Amino acid sequence: MQGKIVKGIAGFYYVHVNGIGVIECKAKGIFRKDGTKPLVGDNVEIETVGEEHASGNIVLIHKRNNEIIRPAVANIDQAVIIFSMIKPMPNLNLLDRFLILMEKQHIPCIICFNKEDIVSKEEQKKLQTVYQNSGYLVLIVSAKRKAGIERLKSELIGKTTVVAGPSGVGKSSIINCLQSEITMETGEISVKIERGKHTTRHSQLIDIFDDTYICDTPGFSSLLLDDIEKEELGKYYPEFVQYEGQCKFQGCSHIHEPVCGIRQAVEQGDISKERFDNYKQLYQELSEKRRY
Repeated sequence: MQGKIVKGIAGFYYVHVNGIGVIECKAKGIFRKDGTKPLVGDNVEIETVGEEHASGNIVLIHKRNNEIIRPAVANIDQAVIIFSMIKPMPNLNLLDRFLILMEKQHIPCIICFNKEDIVSKEEQKKLQTVYQNSGYLVLIVSAKRKAGIERLKSELIGKTTVVAGPSGVGKSSIINCLQSEITMETGEISVKIERGKHTTRHSQLIDIFDDTYICDTPGFSSLLLDDIEKEELGKYYPEFVQYEGQCKFQGCSHIHEPVCGIRQAVEQGDISKERFDNYKQLYQELSEKRRY
Protein backbone atom coordinates (compact mmCIF):
# COMPACT_ATOMS: atom_id res chain seq x y z
CA MET A 1 0.00 0.00 0.00
CA GLN A 2 1.47 3.37 -1.02
CA GLY A 3 1.02 6.67 0.76
CA LYS A 4 2.67 9.92 1.81
CA ILE A 5 3.95 10.81 5.28
CA VAL A 6 1.97 13.83 6.45
CA LYS A 7 3.22 14.08 10.03
CA GLY A 8 5.88 12.56 12.27
CA ILE A 9 5.84 12.75 16.06
CA ALA A 10 7.93 10.81 18.61
CA GLY A 11 8.75 7.90 16.30
CA PHE A 12 5.25 7.58 14.86
CA TYR A 13 4.59 8.50 11.23
CA TYR A 14 1.15 9.34 9.93
CA VAL A 15 0.73 8.19 6.33
CA HIS A 16 -2.05 9.49 4.07
CA VAL A 17 -3.36 6.82 1.68
CA ASN A 18 -5.79 7.91 -1.03
CA GLY A 19 -9.22 6.41 -0.49
CA ILE A 20 -8.43 5.20 3.01
CA GLY A 21 -7.21 8.14 5.07
CA VAL A 22 -4.35 8.55 7.54
CA ILE A 23 -2.70 5.47 9.06
CA GLU A 24 -0.39 5.57 12.09
CA CYS A 25 2.85 3.76 11.30
CA LYS A 26 6.21 2.88 12.77
CA ALA A 27 9.38 2.67 10.69
CA LYS A 28 11.06 -0.70 10.26
CA GLY A 29 14.40 -1.12 12.03
CA ILE A 30 16.21 -1.43 8.71
CA PHE A 31 16.01 2.34 8.25
CA ARG A 32 17.88 2.96 11.51
CA LYS A 33 20.61 0.54 10.41
CA ASP A 34 21.34 2.40 7.18
CA GLY A 35 20.94 5.84 8.75
CA THR A 36 17.76 6.76 6.86
CA LYS A 37 15.12 8.72 8.74
CA PRO A 38 11.63 9.04 7.25
CA LEU A 39 10.63 12.65 6.56
CA VAL A 40 7.32 14.44 6.22
CA GLY A 41 6.61 14.41 2.47
CA ASP A 42 8.21 11.01 1.85
CA ASN A 43 6.34 8.68 -0.53
CA VAL A 44 6.37 5.31 1.21
CA GLU A 45 5.18 1.73 1.00
CA ILE A 46 3.44 0.45 4.12
CA GLU A 47 2.15 -2.84 5.45
CA THR A 48 -1.00 -2.46 7.54
CA VAL A 49 -1.94 -4.48 10.62
CA GLY A 50 -5.45 -5.92 10.84
CA GLU A 51 -8.38 -5.69 8.46
CA GLU A 52 -9.33 -2.14 9.36
CA HIS A 53 -5.91 -0.66 8.47
CA ALA A 54 -5.73 1.00 11.90
CA SER A 55 -1.93 0.92 12.04
CA GLY A 56 1.03 -0.25 10.03
CA ASN A 57 4.75 -0.28 9.31
CA ILE A 58 6.76 1.68 6.75
CA VAL A 59 8.68 -0.89 4.71
CA LEU A 60 10.04 1.25 1.86
CA ILE A 61 10.89 4.92 1.32
CA HIS A 62 10.82 5.91 -2.34
CA LYS A 63 13.63 8.01 -3.78
CA ARG A 64 13.26 11.68 -2.88
CA ASN A 65 13.05 14.39 -5.54
CA ASN A 66 14.48 16.85 -3.03
CA GLU A 67 14.90 17.38 0.68
CA ILE A 68 15.08 20.55 2.70
CA ILE A 69 16.60 20.77 6.15
CA ARG A 70 14.80 23.76 7.66
CA PRO A 71 12.06 22.57 7.88
CA ALA A 72 12.82 18.87 7.38
CA VAL A 73 10.51 18.01 4.48
CA ALA A 74 10.92 15.91 1.33
CA ASN A 75 9.48 16.03 -2.20
CA ILE A 76 8.50 19.69 -2.24
CA ASP A 77 7.25 21.08 -5.57
CA GLN A 78 7.22 24.74 -4.54
CA ALA A 79 7.31 27.13 -1.59
CA VAL A 80 4.88 29.88 -0.64
CA ILE A 81 6.59 32.47 1.53
CA ILE A 82 4.16 34.57 3.55
CA PHE A 83 5.04 37.98 4.93
CA SER A 84 2.75 40.72 6.17
CA MET A 85 2.93 44.18 4.62
CA ILE A 86 2.48 45.80 8.02
CA LYS A 87 2.19 44.80 11.70
CA PRO A 88 4.88 43.48 11.62
CA MET A 89 6.66 45.37 8.85
CA PRO A 90 8.23 42.99 6.31
CA ASN A 91 11.87 42.12 6.91
CA LEU A 92 13.03 41.93 3.28
CA ASN A 93 16.49 40.73 4.26
CA LEU A 94 14.88 37.70 5.91
CA LEU A 95 12.66 37.17 2.86
CA ASP A 96 15.70 37.24 0.58
CA ARG A 97 17.49 34.70 2.76
CA PHE A 98 14.61 32.28 2.34
CA LEU A 99 14.51 32.86 -1.42
CA ILE A 100 18.25 32.13 -1.62
CA LEU A 101 17.86 28.84 0.26
CA MET A 102 15.02 27.78 -2.05
CA GLU A 103 16.96 28.85 -5.18
CA LYS A 104 19.90 26.74 -4.00
CA GLN A 105 17.62 23.71 -3.86
CA HIS A 106 15.87 24.54 -7.16
CA ILE A 107 12.48 24.93 -5.47
CA PRO A 108 10.23 27.54 -7.16
CA CYS A 109 8.85 30.23 -4.85
CA ILE A 110 5.64 32.23 -4.67
CA ILE A 111 5.73 35.32 -2.45
CA CYS A 112 2.49 36.10 -0.64
CA PHE A 113 2.04 39.44 1.14
CA ASN A 114 -0.80 39.43 3.68
CA LYS A 115 -2.90 42.22 5.29
CA GLU A 116 -3.86 43.91 2.03
CA ASP A 117 -6.89 45.37 3.86
CA ILE A 118 -4.78 47.76 5.99
CA VAL A 119 -2.11 48.89 3.51
CA SER A 120 -2.38 51.52 0.78
CA LYS A 121 -2.40 50.50 -2.89
CA GLU A 122 0.82 52.48 -3.31
CA GLU A 123 2.65 50.41 -0.67
CA GLN A 124 1.25 47.19 -2.14
CA LYS A 125 2.48 48.11 -5.61
CA LYS A 126 5.93 49.04 -4.30
CA LEU A 127 6.46 45.66 -2.61
CA GLN A 128 4.97 43.76 -5.52
CA THR A 129 7.23 45.49 -8.05
CA VAL A 130 10.45 44.72 -6.14
CA TYR A 131 9.90 40.98 -6.36
CA GLN A 132 8.01 40.69 -9.64
CA ASN A 133 10.97 42.40 -11.30
CA SER A 134 13.17 39.76 -9.66
CA GLY A 135 11.24 37.01 -11.44
CA TYR A 136 8.88 35.86 -8.68
CA LEU A 137 5.11 35.48 -8.68
CA VAL A 138 3.85 37.92 -6.03
CA LEU A 139 0.32 37.63 -4.62
CA ILE A 140 -1.34 40.23 -2.40
CA VAL A 141 -3.95 38.77 -0.03
CA SER A 142 -6.01 39.47 3.04
CA ALA A 143 -6.71 36.48 5.28
CA LYS A 144 -9.18 38.62 7.22
CA ARG A 145 -11.28 39.44 4.14
CA LYS A 146 -10.32 36.25 2.23
CA ALA A 147 -9.22 38.50 -0.63
CA GLY A 148 -6.84 36.84 -3.12
CA ILE A 149 -7.23 33.40 -1.49
CA GLU A 150 -8.81 31.73 -4.54
CA ARG A 151 -5.95 32.99 -6.71
CA LEU A 152 -3.44 31.53 -4.24
CA LYS A 153 -5.37 28.25 -4.07
CA SER A 154 -5.23 27.90 -7.86
CA GLU A 155 -1.41 27.91 -7.68
CA LEU A 156 -1.39 24.92 -5.31
CA ILE A 157 -3.41 22.36 -7.27
CA GLY A 158 -1.60 19.08 -7.90
CA LYS A 159 1.50 20.11 -5.95
CA THR A 160 3.08 19.70 -2.54
CA THR A 161 3.76 23.20 -1.26
CA VAL A 162 5.75 24.22 1.78
CA VAL A 163 4.25 27.31 3.42
CA ALA A 164 6.67 29.35 5.49
CA GLY A 165 7.07 32.76 7.04
CA PRO A 166 7.84 34.57 10.28
CA SER A 167 5.46 34.34 13.20
CA GLY A 168 2.66 36.86 13.33
CA VAL A 169 2.21 37.39 9.59
CA GLY A 170 -1.09 35.49 9.35
CA LYS A 171 0.35 32.22 8.02
CA SER A 172 -1.99 29.99 10.02
CA SER A 173 -4.97 32.20 9.14
CA ILE A 174 -4.19 31.84 5.43
CA ILE A 175 -3.83 28.06 5.79
CA ASN A 176 -7.23 27.99 7.50
CA CYS A 177 -8.67 29.86 4.48
CA LEU A 178 -7.15 27.34 2.06
CA GLN A 179 -8.61 24.21 3.67
CA SER A 180 -11.13 23.06 6.26
CA GLU A 181 -9.73 19.71 7.41
CA ILE A 182 -7.43 21.07 10.11
CA THR A 183 -7.94 24.28 12.04
CA MET A 184 -4.55 25.83 12.68
CA GLU A 185 -4.07 27.69 15.94
CA THR A 186 -3.58 31.39 15.23
CA GLY A 187 -1.25 33.48 17.37
CA GLU A 188 -1.73 36.94 18.76
CA ILE A 189 0.62 39.78 17.88
CA SER A 190 2.69 41.25 20.66
CA VAL A 191 1.80 44.95 20.57
CA LYS A 192 5.12 45.92 22.12
CA ILE A 193 7.44 44.29 19.59
CA GLU A 194 4.99 43.45 16.77
CA ARG A 195 6.01 39.82 16.65
CA GLY A 196 3.75 36.83 16.63
CA LYS A 197 3.69 34.00 19.09
CA HIS A 198 4.91 30.72 17.62
CA THR A 199 1.87 28.50 17.02
CA THR A 200 3.26 25.74 14.78
CA ARG A 201 5.61 23.34 16.56
CA HIS A 202 6.28 20.73 13.90
CA SER A 203 6.02 20.27 10.16
CA GLN A 204 2.95 18.53 8.77
CA LEU A 205 1.27 18.04 5.42
CA ILE A 206 -2.39 18.92 5.05
CA ASP A 207 -4.34 17.23 2.25
CA ILE A 208 -6.45 19.94 0.58
CA PHE A 209 -7.34 18.38 -2.81
CA ASP A 210 -6.46 15.19 -4.68
CA ASP A 211 -2.64 15.00 -4.81
CA THR A 212 -2.48 18.51 -3.36
CA TYR A 213 -0.78 19.10 -0.03
CA ILE A 214 0.36 22.11 1.91
CA CYS A 215 3.10 21.82 4.49
CA ASP A 216 2.90 24.19 7.42
CA THR A 217 6.21 24.92 9.11
CA PRO A 218 7.27 26.49 12.41
CA GLY A 219 7.63 30.27 12.12
CA PHE A 220 11.18 31.50 11.72
CA SER A 221 12.82 34.72 12.83
CA SER A 222 16.31 34.21 11.37
CA LEU A 223 17.96 32.10 8.68
CA LEU A 224 21.66 31.37 8.48
CA LEU A 225 23.27 30.81 5.09
CA ASP A 226 25.80 28.39 6.57
CA ASP A 227 26.51 26.28 3.50
CA ILE A 228 26.77 29.09 0.94
CA GLU A 229 30.03 30.74 -0.07
CA LYS A 230 30.16 34.42 -0.95
CA GLU A 231 31.37 33.62 -4.48
CA GLU A 232 28.15 31.72 -5.27
CA LEU A 233 25.69 34.15 -3.68
CA GLY A 234 25.00 36.06 -6.90
CA LYS A 235 23.76 33.01 -8.77
CA TYR A 236 20.82 32.76 -6.37
CA TYR A 237 19.53 36.17 -7.49
CA PRO A 238 17.59 35.34 -10.70
CA GLU A 239 17.51 38.98 -11.85
CA PHE A 240 21.33 39.12 -12.00
CA VAL A 241 21.66 36.54 -14.78
CA GLN A 242 20.95 38.72 -17.82
CA TYR A 243 23.40 41.43 -16.72
CA GLU A 244 26.38 39.31 -15.64
CA GLY A 245 27.71 39.24 -19.20
CA GLN A 246 28.24 43.00 -18.93
CA CYS A 247 30.71 42.63 -16.04
CA LYS A 248 34.33 43.23 -17.05
CA PHE A 249 35.77 40.47 -14.88
CA GLN A 250 34.76 36.83 -14.75
CA GLY A 251 33.70 35.93 -11.21
CA CYS A 252 32.76 39.56 -10.51
CA SER A 253 31.56 40.01 -6.92
CA HIS A 254 29.39 43.00 -7.97
CA ILE A 255 30.73 44.87 -4.94
CA HIS A 256 33.89 46.83 -5.88
CA GLU A 257 34.96 45.94 -9.45
CA PRO A 258 35.30 48.94 -11.80
CA VAL A 259 32.94 47.72 -14.56
CA CYS A 260 29.93 45.76 -13.27
CA GLY A 261 26.75 45.04 -15.20
CA ILE A 262 24.80 44.37 -12.02
CA ARG A 263 25.62 47.70 -10.38
CA GLN A 264 24.87 49.50 -13.64
CA ALA A 265 21.46 47.77 -13.80
CA VAL A 266 20.77 48.92 -10.22
CA GLU A 267 21.67 52.51 -11.12
CA GLN A 268 19.34 52.34 -14.12
CA GLY A 269 16.50 50.94 -12.01
CA ASP A 270 16.46 47.57 -13.77
CA ILE A 271 17.42 45.72 -10.57
CA SER A 272 15.79 46.60 -7.26
CA LYS A 273 18.01 48.71 -4.98
CA GLU A 274 16.42 46.96 -1.96
CA ARG A 275 17.41 43.56 -3.30
CA PHE A 276 20.92 44.73 -4.18
CA ASP A 277 21.43 46.31 -0.74
CA ASN A 278 20.46 42.98 0.82
CA TYR A 279 22.88 41.21 -1.53
CA LYS A 280 25.74 43.45 -0.35
CA GLN A 281 24.85 42.90 3.29
CA LEU A 282 24.70 39.12 2.85
CA TYR A 283 27.95 39.12 0.84
CA GLN A 284 29.67 40.95 3.70
CA GLU A 285 28.21 38.51 6.22
CA LEU A 286 29.49 35.52 4.21
CA SER A 287 32.89 37.18 3.82
CA GLU A 288 33.25 37.43 7.58
CA LYS A 289 31.98 34.00 8.58
CA ARG A 290 34.50 31.91 10.47
CA ARG A 291 36.09 28.96 8.72
CA TYR A 292 37.09 25.79 10.53
